[in-house]
This record gives sequence, structure tokens and C-alpha cells, in this order.
Amino acid sequence: VFRLHNNEKLTPITLNAITAATKVGGEVSCLVAGTNCAKVAEEISKVKGVKKVLVAQHDSYKGGLPEELTPLILQTQKQFNFTHICAGASAFGKNLLPRVAAKLDVAPVSDIIEVKSSDTFVRTIYAGNALSTVKCNEPIKVFSIRGTCFEAAPTEGGGAASEEVSASSPVGISEWLKQSLTKSDRPELTSAKVVVSGGRGLKSGENFKLLYDLADKMNAAVGASRAAVDAGYVPNDMQVGQTGKIVAPELYIAVGISGAIQHLAGMKDSKTIVAINKDPEAPIFQVADYGLVADLFKVSLWD
Repeated sequence: VFRLHNNEKLTPITLNAITAATKVGGEVSCLVAGTNCAKVAEEISKVKGVKKVLVAQHDSYKGGLPEELTPLILQTQKQFNFTHICAGASAFGKNLLPRVAAKLDVAPVSDIIEVKSSDTFVRTIYAGNALSTVKCNEPIKVFSIRGTCFEAAPTEGGGAASEEVSASSPVGISEWLKQSLTKSDRPELTSAKVVVSGGRGLKSGENFKLLYDLADKMNAAVGASRAAVDAGYVPNDMQVGQTGKIVAPELYIAVGISGAIQHLAGMKDSKTIVAINKDPEAPIFQVADYGLVADLFKVSLWD
């Protein structure tokens, strides 16, 4: 299992990936690559289900460039003869694992939602409207997991041993410069318990302030439909849907979102869905637990 981190702490989807890996059977090893990532390695060693932590440190791993990490994963797989390689289906995992699979000359299985056995997985198709059971006959199984479909592994109760592994030779075709993250006191979108999302019905980026104010009162994250992103109302890192982020919060509030099939694919597993739309025929109401047919600018929700 490859671990995503920022040299200080794990990303939440890492714990979901560990749970998925334990369902495959056999011992689970975690590969941690970075610079000065001893703190992360120690954190992983305490996670229940992990038997061994492999640590590789080199300046070339700064920023987690996939072209630098792929040779390391291939080298480690060969050294320890791993039969399965997995990671979370985040933007990072979706970038990294296809490279690894291509180098191994195997077909990857992406965004799985269930592990049936060591060679059989379940994933969604047709924007989440059907399930496909995939039997993978490749000698090395490479797969990514949808974090919202697996419980996070307990961060206590483990006692994995750590082992240093040799860093791979730097590829040097690209260089990590810097990363500028949007500063916000709101929860991260994919891990928030409450998400408030807006669509084209908000009519402008300025009107998203209504959602920001509501989200701040509820300690919620703010998302958006692709229509709102394409219209330039909000940046694309807020997009929820098939081509955006997959969320499954305790509460999802959809405001001014019609409910295109691509958007529903990214949020339909939310525990409770509330929809506000002036069109009573909007598809979003078909998946909503509670619906309000009204002009979003006239409801008292914002008072």
C-alpha cells in the first residue's frame, strides 16, 4: 500500500486504503516515501492491520512527483515480491497507479468500492448506476480504492516494524517547485461530515457567499456542481461529481443543483441529502431525503 502524506501527517484516505488492503488477505506493508518523513512512518506503524512499514527518503521524493515515485514502487515490488499494490483513488493516486501498472504491463482496477477476494473487486460503472464485479487475472494486482466506501483503519493497536529501503535513482525529468494551498478554516471537502454545495442556480460567484456563511455556521465544507465550476463561479477543486471529488458526508445540502447524473455519482452515498431547487422536476429530488421546492434566494435559510 502506498501512503499519501505531506511529510508530517497522513491524508485520511490512507487509512481507508489500509482497510481495503487487509480485506485482500495476507500481510500488509506500507511504503512511505518523502523527505524527513520519520514522523509519518511512526504514525503508520501504529495503525492496526499494518505488519511492516518501508521507508524511503530522498530529495527527489519532495512533493510526491509520480515520475519519481514510480521507479521506487517498482523496485520495492521486485525486492519484496508484492502481489498487490494499492492506494487511495485521490487525484494523486489516479496519477500514480496507472504509471505503475503500465510499467508492470498489467491492467489496473480503478476506484473500487468493495474487495470480494484477493483477485475480485467491485467498482461502479455508468456514473454509478451499475456495479461491475471484476476478476483480475494479472500476476500483480494494481488497484485504487474509493475512500468513502471503506472504514478508516484504527490509528491505534498496531505495532508494525519499520525498515529502510534504498531510494531509486532520480529520474530528473521534472522538478518540484512549490505548492500553494487555499487557506481555509473549513473542513476538507472529501472528509467533511457536512457539505453544502451550490450549482448554476446561484447565478454568480458572489452569491456563493450565501453558502460560505451557512457552511461556517455548520462547520461544513463547500462544494459545487460542474456547471458552477464551468461557469467560473468557483475553482475546480470544489467540484463534486464523477469528474470531481467523491463525497459521502453525514449531511449533504444541494442548493440550486439540478442533479445531473455526473453530479449524483459523486454524492449519492451521503447519509442524508437535502435539496433546494425551484424546479420540482429536478433529478436531485429523486435522491434527496428532504426537498424544498423554492427560489433559493427567497428561502429563510440564509437569515
